[in-house]
Amino acid sequence: MKIFISFPPLKGKGCPMLGQNRQFQWFHNPSFIYPMVPASAATLLQSQGHEAIWNDCIAEKWEYEEFIDFFKKEKPDLIALETKTPVVRQHWKIVDELKSINPKCVTVLMGDHITAKPEETMQNSKVDYCLTGGDYDFLLSNIVKYVEKKEALEPGIWYRDNSQIKNTGKFELNHDLNTLPLVDRELTKWSLYGERLYKREPFTYTMVGRDCPWAKCKFCSWTTLFPKFRTRSPESLLDEIGMLIEKYNIGEVFDDTGTFPSGKWLTEFCNGMIERGYNKKIYISCNFRYDYLTLERAKLMKKAGFRLMKCGLESGSDDTLKRLDKGLTVAQIIEGSKIAKKAGLTVHLTMMVGYPWETKQDMLNTLKLARYLMLNGYADMLQSTVIMSYPGTPLYEEAVENDWLKIDKDDYEQFDMCHPILKTPDTTEEEIMKVCHDIYKIFLHPRFILHHLLKIRDLEYIRYLSRGIKPVIGHIKDFVKVRR
Repeated sequence: MKIFISFPPLKGKGCPMLGQNRQFQWFHNPSFIYPMVPASAATLLQSQGHEAIWNDCIAEKWEYEEFIDFFKKEKPDLIALETKTPVVRQHWKIVDELKSINPKCVTVLMGDHITAKPEETMQNSKVDYCLTGGDYDFLLSNIVKYVEKKEALEPGIWYRDNSQIKNTGKFELNHDLNTLPLVDRELTKWSLYGERLYKREPFTYTMVGRDCPWAKCKFCSWTTLFPKFRTRSPESLLDEIGMLIEKYNIGEVFDDTGTFPSGKWLTEFCNGMIERGYNKKIYISCNFRYDYLTLERAKLMKKAGFRLMKCGLESGSDDTLKRLDKGLTVAQIIEGSKIAKKAGLTVHLTMMVGYPWETKQDMLNTLKLARYLMLNGYADMLQSTVIMSYPGTPLYEEAVENDWLKIDKDDYEQFDMCHPILKTPDTTEEEIMKVCHDIYKIFLHPRFILHHLLKIRDLEYIRYLSRGIKPVIGHIKDFVKVRR
């Protein structure tokens, strides 16, 4: 079969950040995150003898007409699209147009919104299959085998049986990730993707786990897809890193697992990096939890080649952290940042503002905490967003139950992070956006700039700093005013 894994062009307030199906935002100056699970799906299908075609029109900046012409020319037997709440209606229309062009082409939609509301999509579009859960690769392979009459459908799939909508029940995350082939980098055009947080070039991504061992944070849409944590073996990731060094001369990888594995797994991996000598050839950056950062562990990670930890600060309020079920306190965030810096690691903070229970002072405490960490050298980078309560998350259910939404719960286009959608006790939309704006302005503080200028030792660091200037200015523009 000829199979498209596609990201069609979308219309909106900028460039849609759809990759990896986490937070969605329209960006002024986009950088594209490698969609690792869809890339794994394309690789798996290719390895099974199918003609897989990677078609990321967003990253390649195609016009919609180019996408339609390409679809008409190639005549795929199946096309799979990953979607997200703010653009799901656009994908419904795209599917319907594709079905009108080629009724025989099997269409598939997947993503956290589809997982939360599969029947809605089946009723509002002509899509043939909806995948629930995050194992797109295994389930797409299963659908192809079902279409070829080789096996029955697995749990987690919605489909049409003549005029009836049916499903195979709740998805099960029981697939063995170690059975997957390593992502085919040429097939999936790896060079299209890369954030500005890397220090060494060439840069690419890995994703050894799905997705976070904590899997409780009420706002996180990936808990919808991956309520159970699984990883490949340490040896599998070591082999992948070795391949990336040897074949592509990669200088840094970012592992996009929601939280990089810890404990015995991490110790084995770090020791393997050191024993194979990869720690001298490549940097590793990853998402990590503050409460995993003991000094002993951080020092081992540094020795093994780890450079940057992207850590979820989320809020400067202990009450908010508790209500989010984050499993952290502000004191742990500060201590974890200090531990990471003491070990020589770079700390990247992530945070959100506009929680429906937070006062203006709570929100300002988040800004205050970010300033404290950044201006005192306990953190090096940050990103801030407006909190979104995506369908499928506990926060969405609470928002509906408590009447926190300022918009209709089905007004999906408004879930685009361009403005707050949740009611707050004593803050306006303008004030919330201003705090996001002021968080990014920490990058422009003379003390922060001086701190980084004093760290310059080589041309590599100068290039690293220069890559970050454009996206910082872009983020500041993103929050200058409330955008409808």
